[in-house]
Amino acid sequence: MSYQNWLNYLQSAEKNSMISGRLRKVLYKFPDGQQMAEEYNMDTGIIQRRAWRKCKQLMGEPEWEIELGEEPRQLNWSGNKQNGPGGDAEPLGGSEFTVRESNTAPLLSKRVTKKNIEWRIRNMPYPLDVYNVTASPEQRAIIVRTSNKKYYKVIPVQDLDRCGVAPAQDNISVHHQFNTLIITYKKPDILCEMEAQVLLLLKNVETETDMDDLLKGLMAK
Repeated sequence: MSYQNWLNYLQSAEKNSMISGRLRKVLYKFPDGQQMAEEYNMDTGIIQRRAWRKCKQLMGEPEWEIELGEEPRQLNWSGNKQNGPGGDAEPLGGSEFTVRESNTAPLLSKRVTKKNIEWRIRNMPYPLDVYNVTASPEQRAIIVRTSNKKYYKVIPVQDLDRCGVAPAQDNISVHHQFNTLIITYKKPDILCEMEAQVLLLLKNVETETDMDDLLKGLMAK
C-alpha cells in the first residue's frame, strides 16, 4: 500500500482523544517533535480540521498551521495545562491555538467530503473564464492563475502525497459564485481507502468525553 508510510507515522505518535459535542478531537505528538491536531465529525466520520505545529524553536513556540478547515478559528482543547501558556502541549491539547488571516486579500480554505477535496478562494470577484486551474504532476500541486495576472497560487495536495499519487486534471472541476472560486477534486479510490484505514487506527485510541458538553446536554433534557 503506497500510504503505509503515513499510517506508520500516525502509529508512531502519542495520541490523545476526546469527544466534544458531535466532534472527536485527536492530538498527535510525534517522535520528531511535530504535533498534529484533528477534528472529526462524529456523525459522518469525515475530518473537518487538521493543523500542524512544527518542532519547538529556540525562541518560543511555533504557531499552528492550518492544513484543513473551512475558516480559521480558535480550537478550544480542554486538557490540563501543566506547563502553562506556551508550554508543551498536554494530553487533549492543553495549549489553545489561533490562526489569523487577512480579510482584505484572497482567502484560501480547504475541506473534504466523502468523495471530494474542495478548496474555496474567497474575495475573488473575476468571472469564471478569467481563472485557469491546472493539475501539476511535477509540482504535485494544483495551480491557480488568472489571465489578468492578479492572482497566482500553488496549492499542495497533501492528501494525494500521502498516497503516493500525483494530481490529475480529469479529477478537477471549477465553479464560481458569490466572489468565491470553488475547486473540487474527486478523490481517487486509494485516498478513500487510506482514510478508512486511519479511522480504523483511531478506533483503538482511548477517548475521553468533554464534561462541560456532557453536563450541558444533561441539563438541557
